[in-house]
Amino acid sequence: MTSTSTSTVPEAIILVGGQGSRLRPLTLTTPKPMLPCAGVPFLTHQFLRLSEVGVKHVVLATSYRSEVFAAYYGDGGSLGLAIDYVTEVEPLGTGGGIRNVADRLTGGPDAPVIVLNGDVLSGHDLNAQLEVHREMAAAVTLHLVGVEDPRAFGCVPTDGDGRVTAFLEKTPTPVTDQINAGCYVFRRGVIDAIRAGVPVSVERDTFPGLLAADAVVQGYRQDAYWLDVGTPAAFVRGSADLVRGVLASPAVARPGESLVGGDALVAEDAVLSGGTTVGRGCVIGSGAVVEGSVLFDDVWIAAGATVTGSVIGTGARVGERSALRNVVLGDHSLVGADNELAEGARVWSSAVLPDATIRFSPGD
Repeated sequence: MTSTSTSTVPEAIILVGGQGSRLRPLTLTTPKPMLPCAGVPFLTHQFLRLSEVGVKHVVLATSYRSEVFAAYYGDGGSLGLAIDYVTEVEPLGTGGGIRNVADRLTGGPDAPVIVLNGDVLSGHDLNAQLEVHREMAAAVTLHLVGVEDPRAFGCVPTDGDGRVTAFLEKTPTPVTDQINAGCYVFRRGVIDAIRAGVPVSVERDTFPGLLAADAVVQGYRQDAYWLDVGTPAAFVRGSADLVRGVLASPAVARPGESLVGGDALVAEDAVLSGGTTVGRGCVIGSGAVVEGSVLFDDVWIAAGATVTGSVIGTGARVGERSALRNVVLGDHSLVGADNELAEGARVWSSAVLPDATIRFSPGD
């Protein structure tokens, strides 16, 4: 089968326009891809992964708080990349968002363009996906992953050669365990052919349209690490997995039970475990226990406090002996002493919970 040039250096598009509503209040001021994850903004892990496969030019398709991205990354030179930014003014969907940045691409019509969702961690072999795309001369090649229960997803069946045969909506009786993992390699000309300036879904419009035209829509299945970090629990898990080396990232030099930022002060008898990240300027008091959690910069955890499976926003404070389990504290919030918060509790930015009054039952 004729393939496109294997010498073409791929470009990339990362879709980072979402508002991250499931991670509020952390995303009220910071876009989800810019939240600290294993010591750096989540997006940095994706940039470095693209760099590893030879990408030199990345276009960010932004919308929500678009100014934050450029202010942090600039032209991308510090990462060895050239980064362009395109802001989506009106919602255009996945396909429309991809088409909206097409004029910033520099490759020819057959050049490969990697497209990533800005909230997915994946350990699959991106070089192998690119190679399959070239060998099959595909219009687009999708990373597919098998999941234990595909009923919650639309599924993507393929034939014996790995060509996609359909895109099926959620159903109680899926025909395959394969789902769309949100990493694509497009032929540049396919992107240019998407309708411009109108909402378009790649899943409902672009890909089915290519199948109807008998274009090669190729599947690349690899059941590697894959995680959508859009919820607090998933965000914590993703960060912890990066810290512990469950998923490798060039941004994490030495995997371990914790990652402690510069100038943080951690008491000798404090316990950090489970892939915890402690940001810059944090203070962890005597006897405190922090397990499998993400602490942004300038967080204070007082003596005897326990924080498990939680995300603690910039400048937040946790009082003495308080216990937090699977919760989110917004930036600059305060939880006073002797409080207990658990299972999905969220404290809004700058909110204050006063010290709790401990009451003992008779006989205690």
